[in-house]
Amino acid sequence: MAKRQIAVLIQDGVQALDVAGPLDVFAEANGFLARSEYYDGLLVAPSHAPVRASNGMALMPHLSLGEAERRFHTVLVAGGPTLPDAAADPMVSGWLQSCGARAERYGSVCTGAFALGHAGLLDGRTVTTHWQNAALLAARFPKARVEPDRIFARDGALITSAGVTAGIDMALALVSEDHGEALALACAKRLVVVAQRQGGQSQFSPLLTARIDADSPVGKVQDYVLGHLDEPLHVKRLAEIGGTSPRSIARLFVAELGVTPHDFVESVRIDQARKLLEMTDRPLKAIAFDCGFASTEQMRGAFQRRVGLNPARYRESFRGHRQADSSAGRVRR
Repeated sequence: MAKRQIAVLIQDGVQALDVAGPLDVFAEANGFLARSEYYDGLLVAPSHAPVRASNGMALMPHLSLGEAERRFHTVLVAGGPTLPDAAADPMVSGWLQSCGARAERYGSVCTGAFALGHAGLLDGRTVTTHWQNAALLAARFPKARVEPDRIFARDGALITSAGVTAGIDMALALVSEDHGEALALACAKRLVVVAQRQGGQSQFSPLLTARIDADSPVGKVQDYVLGHLDEPLHVKRLAEIGGTSPRSIARLFVAELGVTPHDFVESVRIDQARKLLEMTDRPLKAIAFDCGFASTEQMRGAFQRRVGLNPARYRESFRGHRQADSSAGRVRR
């Protein structure tokens, strides 16, 4: 067996980028490695028949499930738009229970987590998936601890990623785990992707949330919040800004953005605090004040809930990446 043989399980309707993204990361890493350390990516499917991806591409499996009864270094399940609603496939579940659980590490990209759930491999574990499917994953597999606001989540041998491109982040993290941050950064640079997104970071920024009509109550609140983070922004105040009642503004936020006003405000504050932590050396107390947190302790609690790290640890992780960035130039093919 190759030192790091990686099996990617694909099924009809798979998202092509869920497959190609991680495999391209591993293939890029091979350019910096000795042959004895190469990653060997293999597509595994229920049969040898071509698998049609959600974008219409035909993917050719290397192995059928029956031929893949071996111990792989890594087993990943690629996701797809239809996978959350698909019924459990006993053959797939059996293979995952046998080969997935025996791998040194196993996991999923995006909605591939549902296949792991059907196989009982999420029980008692902290996991993530695409934010749009997180609630369904939690409802369908209540023994799993679903973290909807994560790029990827590691729990022992299990690693799960958020939607689509997050599989690239996850693969870069695995390369870093195997060969160090400098090599992972070198891969990211060649692929022209950001190598700083960590498992504890949010799947999406509230600043990238679809903007509502600026003249609507929610639109008025959005614009005001983004420019006045240092002010008290309780629901009553937001209702005044939107020209409606507290109950109405809460209902409109949930209907139009899928979050409560409080969650939106806290997300924007954390997003701004992240930028200041990444880009400046300002004291935590000053950052907390500028972002509208009542205290450093309140900011720390919000970070721990939503990011999975406290602000000091978050800042330190970016310093580590900056140091790795300076050494990545020494990595050569």
